[in-house]
Parts: sequence; C-alpha cells; structure tokens
Amino acid sequence: MNDRDLALFALASSRDFGERVAEKLGVGLADHEEREFEWGQHKTRPLESVRGRDVYVVDSLHGDLDQSANDKLCRLLFFLGALKDASAARVTAVVPFLCYTRKERRTKPRDPVITRYIAALFEAIGTDRVVTLEVHNLAAFQNSFRCLTEHMEAHTLFAEYFASRLADRRLVVVSPDVGGVKRAARYREALEQRLGKQLPSAFVEKYRSEDVVSGDTLVGDVRDRTAILIDDMISGGTTLARAARACRQAGAPEVFAAAAHGAFTPEASAALMAAPIRRIVVLDHIPPFALDPAVVESKLTILSGAGLVAESIGCMHANASLVERINR
Repeated sequence: MNDRDLALFALASSRDFGERVAEKLGVGLADHEEREFEWGQHKTRPLESVRGRDVYVVDSLHGDLDQSANDKLCRLLFFLGALKDASAARVTAVVPFLCYTRKERRTKPRDPVITRYIAALFEAIGTDRVVTLEVHNLAAFQNSFRCLTEHMEAHTLFAEYFASRLADRRLVVVSPDVGGVKRAARYREALEQRLGKQLPSAFVEKYRSEDVVSGDTLVGDVRDRTAILIDDMISGGTTLARAARACRQAGAPEVFAAAAHGAFTPEASAALMAAPIRRIVVLDHIPPFALDPAVVESKLTILSGAGLVAESIGCMHANASLVERINR
C-alpha cells in the first residue's frame, strides 16, 4: 500500500498488535513519544509530521497489570487531540476493544449511560471516526456517537476456523444468553455458508443482578450435536461455564466456544479449567496475561485479528465500504 498520506500509530500498550496490523497493511508504524510525569501524568506526541495526512491510531482499551482502562482511555484521547492540533486531515481511533460498551443503558434508577459519555469524550477531542470490534450492543454504539463510526465483525474468522476443523460434526450454534441471539445468528449464517448446510441454534437463559448470574435453562435442541458457544467477550468465565454445563446436560457430547474479546480476569482460570469446554477461541488484540498458563495451553486458541483490522483501515483509507468488503 502507498502510505504517502496515511500514518499508522499504535500506543505502547498495543504496540505488538499494532506491529502485526502494520505488517498486514504493508506500512511501517509512525514514530511517537510517550512520556511519564509525576503523580501519574503523561503526554504523548507524534515524532513525525501528520499535517494533511489520514491518521489511524490503534489502541485496545482493556485494563491490564500496568494501566487501567481509564488510563488507556485518557492517553488515547490526549494523543488524538495532539494529532488534531498537529493538523492531521483526518484522525481515526481504531479501538478493537472499546471500554464501557456494556454500560449502554440504565438497568437501575439513576444509572449512568457510560457508552454515551465515552462517545462525547471522543467527539470533544475532535476525533473524526471511531472504529471498534464486536461491541456488546451495536445499536447502542451507533446511536451514542455523533462522529463517524465503523464496526468490525469477527464471524468470518471464527467460521473459517470451525469449518476447517468441525465439518464432519453435527453442529449447533448456541448463545449463552438471550441478548446474544442475533450475534450468534450471524456466526451461524457465516458457518452455514462455508459448510454448505443449515445448522440449528439454541440459547441459554441468563439473569444478572448485583453481579450475581443465575439461570441455566437451555432453549433449543443440542442433543447429539457439537455445541459452539458464541459470545462477544469473556471476562470471569462464569457465563460461558454455565452455558457449557447446560449444553452437556442437554445431551451435547462436546462444547467449543468463541468470543472476539478474551478480556480474562484472574478468576477466569478456575472457572474455565473446570468448564466442560474443549477449546475456547479468541482474537489476539488482548493478550491472555491474567490466565493461568495451564489454561492457555490446554483450552485457549488465539486467532489473529490483525488482518481484519488492516483490511478495515485499507477500506477506510480508500473510502470503500466496510460492510461490503469486511462484514460480509
């Protein structure tokens, strides 16, 4: 790709993933500086001219052992602002994991709607476009932002993985909760296209109150079928483990799982190790740093999402449609 007017940055916490995206895109990462000051203050600035350029910044806003999601959000916002001040023609935040997208509505009186507040922050700093991957609620994401947005979907990556390995099984695609039924349907359709046959679907009832998850009734027939659980994110692993047990109890001989975001907490190691799941497939923009290495070795498969992100950036730079070329 001709990078004459394209500049691709990746902040330090997402540097490894950004390098993989740059390699797929056929460009080098642009140079920048990140400096720390007293009491947690910091600054980030580009070290090369971005005047008149189409600028993309890759940064995944998950918390880790070094920086919280809030720390990363502030650093990204300040850098986007610095790029606008440096006369970039267009600034796009490429955020594979966008923090706070699960707080997109009021579930209790006087609840904050944080997704909308996050959108206001990006807009206030002058961001031209925000791109993310597999948000929890697509309609809420799109309605929260007034600047341009793009949404990347990972169903083609997972469909290719499972079609190449489970083509000889009798399959059923299962959502671990009612809210994910539409997402699971998109994955099922992508898998059907690759297998050339129709697949049944099912879902597990789930209720959450005060961080307590309950409900394990499975709706749909999974008996004598390999169940593929589809979710957007795995954190503590309890929802996935509960759904896997429900599938096994209903007669599924084996269970696989896939989620775009492996935002694992340390508590997930015990839950996932005990869960009757043969393999859990996630993308690589969030390293599984919090998981016990034994869980990573025995249960986790990490697919590269760098190609998907690189192709999306290429589409945007060429003013082509992501829906037609990426989310097909």
